[in-house]
Amino acid sequence: MESITGVGCLSEAPTQDELKELARSERLAINVSNIVNLILFAAKVLASIESKSMAVIASALDSLLDLMSGLILWFTSYAMKKPNHFSYPIGKNRMQPVGIIVFASVMGTLGLQVLLESGRQLITKEHPTFDHVKELWMVGSMSSVTVVKFFLMLYCRSFKNEIVRAYAQDHFFDVITNSIGLVTSLLAVRYYWWMDPVGAILIALYTISTWAKTVLENVWLLIGRTAPPEFLAKLTYLIWNHHQQIKHIDTVRAYTFGSYYFAEVDIVLPADMPLSQAHDIGESLQEKVEQIPEIERAFVHVDFEFTHRPEHKAKV
Repeated sequence: MESITGVGCLSEAPTQDELKELARSERLAINVSNIVNLILFAAKVLASIESKSMAVIASALDSLLDLMSGLILWFTSYAMKKPNHFSYPIGKNRMQPVGIIVFASVMGTLGLQVLLESGRQLITKEHPTFDHVKELWMVGSMSSVTVVKFFLMLYCRSFKNEIVRAYAQDHFFDVITNSIGLVTSLLAVRYYWWMDPVGAILIALYTISTWAKTVLENVWLLIGRTAPPEFLAKLTYLIWNHHQQIKHIDTVRAYTFGSYYFAEVDIVLPADMPLSQAHDIGESLQEKVEQIPEIERAFVHVDFEFTHRPEHKAKV
C-alpha cells in the first residue's frame, strides 16, 4: 500500500516481457500435463486389462477423466485469451472458476460410479484372479505413474495461475489414488480379495470429498462474497492517503467476481471543487486501486456529501 500510495504503482510489478514469459511457461505446464495424462492413461489401460483389479480400473477411469477435464480447462484458458469487448465487456475471467467447477463435477461423478461398482463387487463377492505376470504389470505401471505424477505436481505448483494449480491438485490426487490402488491391489493378491474393492471405495470417497471442496471454493468466487476485513482496511488506507482534498470516505466494498475482486469506492470532495479536478482525483484513484494485484476492476464514485440514502437498491 505504501508503494502504491507513494509512486502510484507496485515497486515489484512484473514487466510486459516477464508476463509474456510467465504465460508461455503456464501454457507449457498445461500442454505437458495433457500429454503425460494421455501416455499414463494408455499405461493404466494395459495394467487394467492385465490385472482386472477394481482399484486399478478406478485409477484408469480417473486418468480418462483427466483427459476430458484437461480439454475443459484448456478451452477455458483459450477463451480467456481471446477477449471480445462487445460480447463480454468486462472480459472472460469468470470462465476460469466455471471451468474448474465443471472439472470438479466430472471428477465427483467418477467417484460415485466407482463407489457403486465396488459396493456391487463386495456384495456379490466377485473378484479377479492374479498371477505373477499380472502382478508385475500392475506394480510396474502404477508405480511409474505415481512417480511421474509426483514430479508433475511439484512443477505445476510453482505457478499462481488457478488453472495450472488445478492441474497440480489433480496430479496430487493421482499420487494419492495410485498409491492407494497399488497397495490395496497387492494386499488383495497376497492376503484378502476384498481389499481391492475396499481400496477402490477409499479412492472414490477421496475423489468425492476433494472435488466437492473445490466446487465450494470456486462457487464462493462467483457469488460476490466480500473481501476479508484486513484487505478492506488496506484498501481504506490507500484511499484515505490518495489526496488531501478527500474529506470523507462514504463506502469501501470489495467482493469476489471470479478469481479477483471488484471494488466500489465512494469518496466525498468539497462541493465547490471544479468538475475537472474532481474527475482527475477520482480517475487517478481508480487507476491506483486497480494496481492492487487482487483487484480486477474498481469503480470510484465522487460525491459532495454523505448523508444521502444508498444509491443502489438490492433486487430480490
